[in-house]
Amino acid sequence: MNIFKRLFKIGQAEANAAVDNMEDPIRMTEQGIRDLKIDLEKSLESLAQVKALAIRAKNDIEEFTAKADDYQQKAMLVLTKAKNGAIKSEEADELAKEALIRKEEVGLQIKTAKEEEKNYHESVTKLENNVQEVKNTINKWENELKTLKARVKVSKATKNLNKQMAELDASGTVNMLKRMKDKVLQEEALAEAYGDIAKNKKDIDSKLNKAADTTQTTAENNLADLKKQLGIND
Repeated sequence: MNIFKRLFKIGQAEANAAVDNMEDPIRMTEQGIRDLKIDLEKSLESLAQVKALAIRAKNDIEEFTAKADDYQQKAMLVLTKAKNGAIKSEEADELAKEALIRKEEVGLQIKTAKEEEKNYHESVTKLENNVQEVKNTINKWENELKTLKARVKVSKATKNLNKQMAELDASGTVNMLKRMKDKVLQEEALAEAYGDIAKNKKDIDSKLNKAADTTQTTAENNLADLKKQLGIND
């Protein structure tokens, strides 16, 4: 059984198109599995039919064997009756001969039935192997299908991400972000420069205020005047 023939039975055109569309392999694999399940049903039906024939052949063997034994017993019976004088010897011989002839005919039927039974059992074995092979193939491809679906999801997500990454420069997004970053850096540098200017101006004003501060000198002069009034000399 060639699984690839089944998977691509939809047509060569669709098989080629599947290269560009990842949905097709999944659909075709699902179709192949459905076909295999149909084959499995047919194989099981054939298996049941052949098993029925094998059972029938076995029953025929038992039936024919019983008939052969019956003819054998009848031949022995008429000969015994002839020996005992119950029937004439000539008649007994004729009847016994007829019974043995029929036994021989049934023996041929037994032989034919046994050959048929053997052939049926061989066919049953082959069909059972085929059924098991189909079951194993179905299980294998159902597992492959699960893996394939997962891989398709991953490949789609990866493709979309790679496509977005590839289109970043084309859309100008990266350049815009870079310009925004440069703008922010420029604003931060300008703010720092204004801060330095304000700090320098404050330092100069502080120095000027300190140099022009006469509070200490006035306090010293007032203290000296007060001591002078009190007659306190240093």
